[in-house]
Amino acid sequence: MAGAAVRAGPARGAVPAATAWPQRSAAGAAPPDVVLVLAVMTLVGIGLVMVLSASYTRALSQFGDPYHFFERQVLYAAAGWILVALLSRIEPDRFKPLAVPLMAISYVLLVVVLLTGPEIGGSRRWITLPLFSFQPSELAKLAAINFTAYWVAQRPGEMGSLVRGSLVPLLAAGLAFGLIMLEPDFGTAAMLLGVVVVQLFAAGMRVAHLAGLMALAVPGLAALIWLEPYRLARLLAFVDPWADPAGRGWSVIQALLALGSGGPFGLGLGQSRQKFAYLPEHHTDFIFAILGEELGWVGAMTVVVLFCVVAWRGYRIALGLRDPYQQVLATGLVVLLVGQALINMGVVSGILPVTGIPLPFLSYGGSSLIGSLTVVGVLLALSRKSVV
Repeated sequence: MAGAAVRAGPARGAVPAATAWPQRSAAGAAPPDVVLVLAVMTLVGIGLVMVLSASYTRALSQFGDPYHFFERQVLYAAAGWILVALLSRIEPDRFKPLAVPLMAISYVLLVVVLLTGPEIGGSRRWITLPLFSFQPSELAKLAAINFTAYWVAQRPGEMGSLVRGSLVPLLAAGLAFGLIMLEPDFGTAAMLLGVVVVQLFAAGMRVAHLAGLMALAVPGLAALIWLEPYRLARLLAFVDPWADPAGRGWSVIQALLALGSGGPFGLGLGQSRQKFAYLPEHHTDFIFAILGEELGWVGAMTVVVLFCVVAWRGYRIALGLRDPYQQVLATGLVVLLVGQALINMGVVSGILPVTGIPLPFLSYGGSSLIGSLTVVGVLLALSRKSVV
């Protein structure tokens, strides 16, 4: 959806040079998008409440402190909002020189996590430092989006050519995809590559080139699923979770039971039954199911509407930008946020196979929350330049 913002400017395949676009001066910059801020603040607030409600039983049993996860999420939120305040005041073009260095740093960190990261649940995704841990894949997503926007802006009128226009950002994203797949983290890797493709298509990639890439990607992704037993099990669980209700279909079934038992108005805050060792990852990847169980259809739809507001304001920001780098950057950031939300809620509701992608602003985890708020900070910086 955000990609349409780029299409609203020049004709496809003919993105003009940055100098051809009228720019606001720093003195004439608009204030940040207040509606976007309010929507995200509400989502973060709901997320803090739901993390407390969903996690206190596990926190009490594992750490003897029912507020263990909640207190950490509050700290992550505070750090994230500090980043929002700082990033929103930066001139957006200052992110452009960081495109190549950030991409290189993300590669290094992805290699480091493969070599030294602790193995958790069969995956190596975390770099553990004395005070905190983080996932390099979160940085890789932002780096790939920024690099793609930078590359597009340097090649006005060349996006109709696969080699001169799209090949380098596709290779850059492909390398990050491969490193993240080695962790392994199929959902994050596919999300990164998908966002970059959307950016390139919005910037002028030809439909024929996009169709060709998809024709190559589908068999490759199918092979990656088929060759890895746990990915195949997730796909089979999506097709028919009741074929193995106590095994591969367990998470999907329990999530659906949580959503269904919530009814219109929910069982009441704190009254979830699925968080008592029934639904796995109930405070992280499946927190939307607990929200639906406790707050019902009304609560779930409130979250959906808030993400629609985020998508609308992000689309509006991208539509109003007149610099190609800023426009493609905004497009990628909005697609990343909203795409992750759609995938997570689709998984919880049984529409999509389980992927392990957290729900932005709501799922527990510092990397996810701080990464999502970083995206918001950059979007707010871009909103100061938007003329819509």
